[in-house]
Amino acid sequence: MTSDTPGPTTPELSGRIRGGPAELLHDEVLAPQFAFESRHLLRHYVAIEKTLAAEYVRMDLITVEEARRIAALLDSVGPDTLSAQPGANMSDIAFALERHVEAGLPHPVVAWHADRSRNDLQACAQVMYGRDQLTRFAASLHELGSVVIRLAEKTCDLPMPGYTHFQAAQIITPGFHLAALSEHLLHTHARLLNAYDGIDASPLGAGAMAGQELPWDRDRMARLLGFSRPQPHALTAVASRRWSAELTAELSLLGSALSRFTTDLLTWGGSEYGFIELPDELSGISSAMPQKKNYPVLERIRGRTAHLTAFHFDVLLGQRNTPFCNLVEVSKEAGTHVLNAFDSAHGTVRLLTEVLRRLTFRADRMRQVCAAEFLGGFSLANALCLTEGVPWRTAQVVAGKYVVLAATAGAAPAPGEPALLAEAAAGHGITLTDPARLLAEAFDVDRGLQRMVSAGSARPEAVRAVLRTQQETYEGLAAEWERRAAAIRAGAEEGDLALYGAAGTATDTGTATDTGTATDTGKVTATETETDEQEDGDDTRARVRHAH
Repeated sequence: MTSDTPGPTTPELSGRIRGGPAELLHDEVLAPQFAFESRHLLRHYVAIEKTLAAEYVRMDLITVEEARRIAALLDSVGPDTLSAQPGANMSDIAFALERHVEAGLPHPVVAWHADRSRNDLQACAQVMYGRDQLTRFAASLHELGSVVIRLAEKTCDLPMPGYTHFQAAQIITPGFHLAALSEHLLHTHARLLNAYDGIDASPLGAGAMAGQELPWDRDRMARLLGFSRPQPHALTAVASRRWSAELTAELSLLGSALSRFTTDLLTWGGSEYGFIELPDELSGISSAMPQKKNYPVLERIRGRTAHLTAFHFDVLLGQRNTPFCNLVEVSKEAGTHVLNAFDSAHGTVRLLTEVLRRLTFRADRMRQVCAAEFLGGFSLANALCLTEGVPWRTAQVVAGKYVVLAATAGAAPAPGEPALLAEAAAGHGITLTDPARLLAEAFDVDRGLQRMVSAGSARPEAVRAVLRTQQETYEGLAAEWERRAAAIRAGAEEGDLALYGAAGTATDTGTATDTGTATDTGKVTATETETDEQEDGDDTRARVRHAH
């Protein structure tokens, strides 16, 4: 069959199309899309259809019993229940779900699917899917943060060299460096939570693009699906896929940060540094050089972070230069790699989490490098200025000249050569009172940490204070994510109550009163119980009667 050959005759789904899609279109486009949605979006389509059934009941368009039959048929659907059939459902999951329910009903439910469009249905299922992926990834990020905090707490007393411009600069600790990583993770956590709130608007009820003709309660539908609100503009609801660009952007930014921290781990693991050690299970070998122990897992982590930016660019390029309307190019093609982006981010974070869980720092090697380098040069200049009265810039020059003289003479930073410091100072007409004391204090490794007294510094006590604050922030963010998850659970429970009731009927339990409270469920349902003075009393009572 060629691309021009029409598919088998299908029961009419539209007066405009007389047959199913061509085999090529089915095989290349529709069937893969159907398989993806069956696996990842089907439960969201089911939840949306059940919410719409509850709304039909509220509007007196179908009976409670009809809604329950529809809901039961929807609940019976799984990834293996539906199949892409060009001749029966045009290989479209929304049509397949509709046909599945219709085939199981004892008689047609006339108003079911009245005033409906696939556009807002698909947009809603997709943003629910994106919301799920975001929540799942946030949990992985939280686990990484917990591991980072624990490792930082264990290592905030171990001196190690810190580097600027690829040169040893000052004494820090692994805990200090890891606290910076934790800070980045918290920043990303907060941005992801903000992104969640930004996309937490239900497209359902927007219709094809301009709204709908029936009085759908969009606030209620949003709540039943766990959204905080409906998307206020109908066109935005079906045309925008901003959420996919925003979420992949956050993953891309995180990937950039993680690549930098992983580069530090790769550097520290090199034979010239030897600061870290990974267990054999996370290490590799050379097939030719038996002396080597490699850490390719770190290369994998850093390499994977590049994919996150590529996936984000793919989303952006798929949306640019397209008209602002519902469009397959934007709604499906541009989102092709959203799952890949989250899977890649999830795997990257899991790998890094395990690396940091199993990683050990070689305290002896780090201290050895600290002791061998003149990392107290800055402190020496400060001491010359503040205790010897040497002007600051001159103190910098004297300290620099001393380092040159000592290195040339082969002198170790500690205890140093007081005579050489006196010589450097004398060249500027300065006589020092106690050069030996100045050198002993400036180049002592442990004092290099303790002298940093400002908040946020590498001093162990300051690092611990930062870590305590970070831990509290992690706990607060976890509570915020749980609050959003609870809203989704509450919406699902309210939806089930609306269809089934707590004792086998739709109106036995949880019926809202005119004071805005729910009698048994404990949930406030003011949206459904507000009295509109412009409507007659009978219509208001009907809306309240069918709210649950």
